[in-house]
Amino acid sequence: MTALTALTGLCPPPAVVRPSPDWLQVEDTLGKGLPQDYKELVTVYGPGQFSGFITLYQPHAPSEWADLTGPMPARLRGQIEEVRQAARCPWRLPHSPENLLAMGVTGNGDYLFWDTQPPDTPDEWTVAVNEALDAPWFTYNGSLTEFLVSVLSGITSVPMFPKDLLNHAPAFTPTVLASSTSAADAGAPVSTRAIRDWANANGYDLPERGRVPIDITEAWKRENSR
Repeated sequence: MTALTALTGLCPPPAVVRPSPDWLQVEDTLGKGLPQDYKELVTVYGPGQFSGFITLYQPHAPSEWADLTGPMPARLRGQIEEVRQAARCPWRLPHSPENLLAMGVTGNGDYLFWDTQPPDTPDEWTVAVNEALDAPWFTYNGSLTEFLVSVLSGITSVPMFPKDLLNHAPAFTPTVLASSTSAADAGAPVSTRAIRDWANANGYDLPERGRVPIDITEAWKRENSR
């Protein structure tokens, strides 16, 4: 059984997915090849969230916050060392920032990266997860699809992910793009910091860590799509 077959068994993909990107153009824009399993994921699933928590960046997404080919990957790569140096006791980075390519984000603001080594063999790239560009880091020695299967089936526990992630059966929720291009409805990964600040300012009881309840996220989207 392939990892993609296992993932579609855990999280059935949507019946209708938008046309696949021109992968040659995408790779030309990035200046590097991409793992075959990622291309298959995008083709089969399109934009959306796994278990209401993990969002993968998409090529040419309508918002820069979710765009694999936009400024976010380079911006995050540049901020990693800045965050480390700003800490009172800078820690040792487990991956060289120049080798990291951001390709996803979680509902808690944790980032998913590929460690792009070896550079000419993308199918051998491993997955790195980190907590809001801060320590700690978690490394998964396998493909992105294998990572999703392992996490969503409960085999792998990522320390910075919420303990209740698997309280409900794994599912994939496709993003529905509206005509507006605001951050709330353009398919962008929602900034949990923005939601928490808004929620606290509007009388919601929301702790600093853990998953943001769906009803609060939806309330934030309604407020910010006006």
